[in-house]
Amino acid sequence: MNVPTATLGDELRTALSAALDGLPSREAARAVERLMANYRGRTPTDAPVLRDAADVAAYAAYRMPATFEAVRSALAAFRARAGDWAPRVHVDLGGGTGAATWAVADAWPDGDHRTTVLDWSQAALDLGRSLAAAAPHPALRSAQWRRQGVGGAPEVPEADLVTVSYLLGELTEADRDALLRAVVPAARAVLVVEPGTPAGYARVLQARQALVDAGFTVLAPCPHDAACPMAGNDWCHFAARVARSSLHRQVKGGTLGHEDEKFSYVAAARLPGRPAPSRVVRHPQIRKGQVLLDLCTRDEGLRRVTVSKRQGATYRDARDAGWGDPWPPAQAPREPGGSDGPLQH
Repeated sequence: MNVPTATLGDELRTALSAALDGLPSREAARAVERLMANYRGRTPTDAPVLRDAADVAAYAAYRMPATFEAVRSALAAFRARAGDWAPRVHVDLGGGTGAATWAVADAWPDGDHRTTVLDWSQAALDLGRSLAAAAPHPALRSAQWRRQGVGGAPEVPEADLVTVSYLLGELTEADRDALLRAVVPAARAVLVVEPGTPAGYARVLQARQALVDAGFTVLAPCPHDAACPMAGNDWCHFAARVARSSLHRQVKGGTLGHEDEKFSYVAAARLPGRPAPSRVVRHPQIRKGQVLLDLCTRDEGLRRVTVSKRQGATYRDARDAGWGDPWPPAQAPREPGGSDGPLQH
């Protein structure tokens, strides 16, 4: 997929570099190793993962750009199905340093929405507020950063849009259920993003079912509200290309200038909108004179479509299609996100 330049993504990387200048690499690497154990779900907890300023600094350097790009990509898919709708009030639940808040501002650059970030880590909120203080978007500069527990049944203010990104994996099963029950009556639209792993997707499915049961319509990525047709060792996930800053490379110990963030998500709403007829759920296979598209469809579940060169414009569209795109493309604008690599199972 082609990803347009993310102005706020560049601004975020610059703000992170300035705020975390001088971060000791060894200390950060140790904090990152512990945090990633939680992030990958090996040590689930019902307490805050970000416990102090060192944890928060390491998390922000390592995870914030990737979270921003994943949420940004998911929001683009949602916006393509929601028409001209824009939120006036946004709540970033468990938002930590505010990566999803930056992504919402990027999604509606001309919007005048108000954002409240709720999190149980004061250190994360403090850094998030500092990063947003000089941001170009007024919604970031005016955002409210409020300390509040997100386990159990949190108090969720009424909002047009509630984002819940990379949070459910930090909660116990009971607390996940309680959080979803609290979100449902408060929101007109909900975006849940989790790591693109089988466990992350299982949590997305749990959230998806709770939203469907409450009368929400799934707008992305699914073309329907029915049960997910993927089964066995298969799971639905996508990827967003993340540009690595020098700080990011230092903390991660990597050398490449980019990485692909694998993520799963669901976007659902109580507002006018229509899911795509189908969506490309694996990297298209381009062969001589034909393109193979693996689709999740509205009426036929998972289906492989072969588009031949004889089909003219449709063939050209298929060659341009990317992992995560709606199909056919005439049904919706092109959405950012995705990578050049195949879906991994």
